[in-house]
Amino acid sequence: MAAAQAAASQASAPNAGSVLFRNVRIFDGTSGRVSGPSDVLVRGNLIERISPGLVPEPATKVIDGGGRVLMPGLIDAHWHSMMAAPSLGAILSGDHRYLTAIAAAESTRTLMRGFTSVRDVGGNSFGLKQAVDEGVLPGPRIYASGAMISVTSGHGDFRQAGDLPRTMGAPGPTDLEGDTAIADSPDEVRMRVREQLMRGAAQIKLTAGGGVSSPHSPLDAITFTPAELRAATEAAGNWGTYVTVHAYTAEAVRQAIEAGVKVIEHGSLMDDATARLMAQRGIWLSIQPFPDELAEAFPPGSFERKKAEEVFAGNNHAYDLAKKYRLKTAWGTDVLFSAALAGRQGAILASLTRWYTPAETLVMATGTNGELLQLSGKRNPYPGKVGVVQEGAFADLLLVDGDPTVDISLVARPEQAFKVIMKDGRIYKDTLGAQAP
Repeated sequence: MAAAQAAASQASAPNAGSVLFRNVRIFDGTSGRVSGPSDVLVRGNLIERISPGLVPEPATKVIDGGGRVLMPGLIDAHWHSMMAAPSLGAILSGDHRYLTAIAAAESTRTLMRGFTSVRDVGGNSFGLKQAVDEGVLPGPRIYASGAMISVTSGHGDFRQAGDLPRTMGAPGPTDLEGDTAIADSPDEVRMRVREQLMRGAAQIKLTAGGGVSSPHSPLDAITFTPAELRAATEAAGNWGTYVTVHAYTAEAVRQAIEAGVKVIEHGSLMDDATARLMAQRGIWLSIQPFPDELAEAFPPGSFERKKAEEVFAGNNHAYDLAKKYRLKTAWGTDVLFSAALAGRQGAILASLTRWYTPAETLVMATGTNGELLQLSGKRNPYPGKVGVVQEGAFADLLLVDGDPTVDISLVARPEQAFKVIMKDGRIYKDTLGAQAP
């Protein structure tokens, strides 16, 4: 909380003039290499110039990097702002105002871990996003999907038997807060998609197959019909954005692709033929290196715990397929129901080195994830480049005490490693002390 208060205090100051990062080595988010010494000038919320020997203008704040690495802010492509920190029990029975307060505090902690953008793929984070964008509290950019759209009994349906039956078109108890939405026909799917777009969704999230945390759906279940999926992709496409789907199995993934879905979340149980199809169609894979601790949110021997163990066992093969077919691969965490695990966001990123080099890992969490965010087209809430250190890009920057392309564990120790955290040109952490020229 002290860190959150300090960040809020720094962020509340006017963003006057410009900021010059002097004597920094640049990891640009695309090349995988670290440059020689250079300077980076930030004016307003954009990177204006990158060149050695830049001379600061009057009123320019100067941060002497001392040869440290300047890199883009990290991006989590599969985050749940409203559900990462509270327990499952609190989400199912807690007061929504209480849950929003938890999410707000976690949002600030997320930014202070160096994550300047998150792609929120399920949950009513629109109010939180507005508060962050208006400067009410520090937090990352939120590319919100809104409610996870599911079918009756699918992943995202947390109702009990006593809540049935549902009248077609009527919201269920969990729909009312806007975190999930049940849709059981093409017409209902269109309506639910349009509701999220009306609220400001950057992209749309459907659950096309069974899930781990859902109490009713087995992993092998294919939930939406092809007609329902096509209704979603058509409605989203009419607004210039795309549909991403939760899907683990090859069957669920293939059906989604044929319906026009552009991004697959998870894909942990897909097969070789499905990965090859994804490569041929240019489909994105947003996959997560699930830590074993994530399964501990579920009781041993429970339906959900068994499903988690099956998914985790298939993850290694899915990463091998992603590398074999050079799939467009994004990284995210999918942390749910655990403030402790949310705090290990950087460590989960570092665990990608089971399959990728540190440099490849960092490119995935910056430039590649930034490219994925651009799929929202005109629904992009932050039009402009993120995830890169380039002239004209948003000034979302981390100054790192060390070289993370050599020592990836630095991203798991943000308190010590990240000396400066900047988002949208505003400094939220500065342990070096910006100086007047």
